[in-house]
Amino acid sequence: MGQITLSQVRKSFGEVHVIPGVDLTIEDGEFVVFVGPSGCGKSTLLRLIAGLEDTTSGIIAIDGKDATALPPAKRGLAMVFQSYALYPHMSVRKNIAFPLKMAGMSESEQATRVERAAKVLNLTSYLDRRPGQLSGGQRQRVAIGRAIVREPAAFLFDEPLSNLDAALRVGMRQEITELHQSLKTTMVYVTHDQVEAMTMADKIVVLNAGRIEQVGSPLELYRAPVNQFVAGFIGSPKMNFIEGAEAKKHGASTIGIRPEHIEIVEDGPWTGTVGLAEHLGSDTFLRVTVDGIGTLTVRANGEIDRHRNDRITLAPQTDKIHRFDKDGRSMK
Repeated sequence: MGQITLSQVRKSFGEVHVIPGVDLTIEDGEFVVFVGPSGCGKSTLLRLIAGLEDTTSGIIAIDGKDATALPPAKRGLAMVFQSYALYPHMSVRKNIAFPLKMAGMSESEQATRVERAAKVLNLTSYLDRRPGQLSGGQRQRVAIGRAIVREPAAFLFDEPLSNLDAALRVGMRQEITELHQSLKTTMVYVTHDQVEAMTMADKIVVLNAGRIEQVGSPLELYRAPVNQFVAGFIGSPKMNFIEGAEAKKHGASTIGIRPEHIEIVEDGPWTGTVGLAEHLGSDTFLRVTVDGIGTLTVRANGEIDRHRNDRITLAPQTDKIHRFDKDGRSMK
């Protein structure tokens, strides 16, 4: 079991309220991602769950039992950090077994758990190597293996892929997702990368200044953001926002349209000049300065032949336009 419930959890450092008050339930077996800009409180919230930070007030319950005052070792959770924190003088086998050794587990049970974790993570052939002989991705798998052997109620990941290059990040992202499907254990994952959030999560928690803006599945947040902050944070490239006369036509203070929901047409309501064309193969991203509106990002087919200073005509998919009031709240 691995249900985690936060009830009015607050964290303050003196007069600074980092987490003003959070209510959240993470169900057993869910893969939940905390996402938001730097300084939004996502890592602090994870550390509160882990017990690495003391709560100022509120209750953290694990499987229905109050764990607010419990030390980290008593919470039944395992944390994987951004830095691998491996012991360089120990073999992979000994690194993975270390928390079991500290817990006084028998050597035979240690060996069984290490072999099982190594098989899951494709590390069996590396067990007798030292961390210095491994790639960054392999080291991160060792760090994850050290968490797996503890058989925790939930895994907590604090930006575990930040130190990897782009290709390794994609591979590890897939491996962690497959690991969750295999273990079916609760995972709470912190990242500033909304692409990681969209591709990995069952449920995303969008944080802003320590407050939860919205909780939902990736597609729920993409299709129906509750406000302009979530709309602008979820989706890549980010949503275009338009104010002024064009927004007033739709009875809103601001309207939003995603780059993939703007079409290049022969005859349409918007005309503009291409300022930048990024040809990425499968996609082309155009930065278009539209007359009377401003600069918009347009996502087009990778084969499209458009270049800087070209004049083009655009049409938004009207059923995909998002409307926001003067306070940035979504209007139905």
